[in-house]
Amino acid sequence: MKVTFLGTGTSQGIPIIGSTHPVCLSKNPKDKRLRVSVLVEWDGYVYVIDCGPDFRQQMLNANVSKIDGIVFTHEHADHTMGLDDIRPFFFKQGDIDLYAHKRVFKALKKRFDYIFTSKEKYPGVPSVTSHTIKNKPFKLGNLKVTPIDGLHYKLQVFGFRFKDFAYLTDMKTVADEEIDKLKSLEVLVINALREEPHMSHFNLEEALNFINKVKPKRAYLTHISHHMGFHDEVQQKLPENVFLAYDNLQITI
Repeated sequence: MKVTFLGTGTSQGIPIIGSTHPVCLSKNPKDKRLRVSVLVEWDGYVYVIDCGPDFRQQMLNANVSKIDGIVFTHEHADHTMGLDDIRPFFFKQGDIDLYAHKRVFKALKKRFDYIFTSKEKYPGVPSVTSHTIKNKPFKLGNLKVTPIDGLHYKLQVFGFRFKDFAYLTDMKTVADEEIDKLKSLEVLVINALREEPHMSHFNLEEALNFINKVKPKRAYLTHISHHMGFHDEVQQKLPENVFLAYDNLQITI
């Protein structure tokens, strides 16, 4: 299995428009972060987790020529607003498979009503096939995927386990029975916004504590704010099996 970090930034991305924060002015490519998303590939299957406003650029950066579907963690704009840019895939492949909680589909149908309409569509509008997921395993291609239920402040969000790889973002609270689903991982990806506490995201300390509970062989931090600091400086402070993810990083599991 290969995982490509398409974006590792928080909702505004880094650099933030108009910001003079030192991290936003950094020349290091690892300090430049698009909105959070990953590409997961195995046995010829290609799936994207979340489809934010940088989706088009991410697909170009990763040279993606086909996708088998998009899996959504939740409905916030930084995770969904690139949906219209599935059009090139639709023109080549036909309907695009989407996987999400029923609440997420309700939000998508409001924002992208022209995609989900049952009426005659304007020429060029993509079509999708909706697959509602609950907190129980489901199939993607030839693989069983296990949802990990959590809270983003008070909003339900899903993380996902693919065999020995798990991807969780925008988490603040995860129940013990959900943590039990994460045993014996090779790789865990988990959000870590900054060092200071935040009401709806793990900060660095909380993310490291979560990693200590799960005990994966390797862990990668994502959904990172400029307030976390410079990539290279933060990395030096992390445990030896914990890494600050960066855009276009590829890992194999």
